[in-house]
Amino acid sequence: MGLNDTPSSERIHIGFFGRRNAGKSSVVNAVTHQDLAVVSNKKGTTTDPVHKAMELLPLGPVVITDTPGFDDSGELGELRVHKAKQTLAKTDIAVLVIDATVGVQASERQLLQLFITKKVPYLIVYNKADLILVPDKAADDEVYVSALKGTGINTLKEHLAHLKPQNSAAKPLIGDLIKPQDVIVLVMPIDAAAPKGRLILPQQMTVRDILDHHAMSIVTQPGELTQTLASLKEPPAMVVTDSQAFGEVAAITPESIPLTSFSILMARRKGILDAAVKGAGVIDQLKDGDKVLIAEGCTHHRQCGDIGSVKLPALLKKRTGKQLNIELASGTGFPEELTDYALIIHCGGCMLNGREVTSRLERAQAQGVPMTNYGTAIAYMKGILPRTIAMLPDVFALYQQITAHA
Repeated sequence: MGLNDTPSSERIHIGFFGRRNAGKSSVVNAVTHQDLAVVSNKKGTTTDPVHKAMELLPLGPVVITDTPGFDDSGELGELRVHKAKQTLAKTDIAVLVIDATVGVQASERQLLQLFITKKVPYLIVYNKADLILVPDKAADDEVYVSALKGTGINTLKEHLAHLKPQNSAAKPLIGDLIKPQDVIVLVMPIDAAAPKGRLILPQQMTVRDILDHHAMSIVTQPGELTQTLASLKEPPAMVVTDSQAFGEVAAITPESIPLTSFSILMARRKGILDAAVKGAGVIDQLKDGDKVLIAEGCTHHRQCGDIGSVKLPALLKKRTGKQLNIELASGTGFPEELTDYALIIHCGGCMLNGREVTSRLERAQAQGVPMTNYGTAIAYMKGILPRTIAMLPDVFALYQQITAHA
């Protein structure tokens, strides 16, 4: 990723769905003005979702996804349909491409029902409009195009712009919690797992958000935090730390200074912080033999001291004193079936868009499985959760309500 690139997680994800040979790939190519997807008269040419990050005016930074045909058959076809459903979990806007010469079929009705059930904004695009008599007036959620002739494509883009969702990129990270000229101290441990020569995404995003709101950031490590605070003429407006250093940083930072973590701020941005606060309390209810899923949105080489595979399991064992069965999931490997788990602890989700993070939460809730996230769980186990959410009145009130009824 270049320095000026918008991360995939911060882009609007637009998925193109439909039956085989409806012209999905042709429409995608016409919209992007690129040969993004292979086009063929043979059914089933698109075998896996094809993703392309790009700028699409007037929407801005987007990820365009061309999915396999939803009417595919056979064992391999079922896998392709499954891939299409997985793509829907991260889709901010769904485009249903229908062959205008054939009309709506059963598989397309099924897709429409999925869009409605999952509350995904959608647009119906009738392709091959050059081969039919187009109605004088289309419905508000319908567009007639010809990918072959290039007609109706600009109208399609205009409709997409009107469907622009309020995804996590529009939600605050830290900017609404600070004022111009505030000084924010960011504690960023540099350990064996830290990427060489760069900062992890939540740290980058926090620095940028502070700059965008005309405040000032001071970056330090846990070992230098005492000296950093002492060097300031006035206390900082806030200290934000990597969750792994919560205990050490909380002990150094005076109670009068607001303290939170990148992970907690990211959970708020992704829309799962309320659920994470509720889920953290389940940690003390875990029993011997319970299964806990620790899930990460990215894939990386796990090193000594890795938070997901080493530090969190150790903290859970110390806090609960129970023999727990810990399972790990990363990237797209988040399970469909979750009922065997007593608790899910998810990462901050910085590499996933808001739609996918909330989809995972909704899947867990539908199966009756509580879910929290790294920062919230660590703050809870360190006994400092109330402090780390005190600057968020609504979340803090929820925590007080939960503890009052515990």
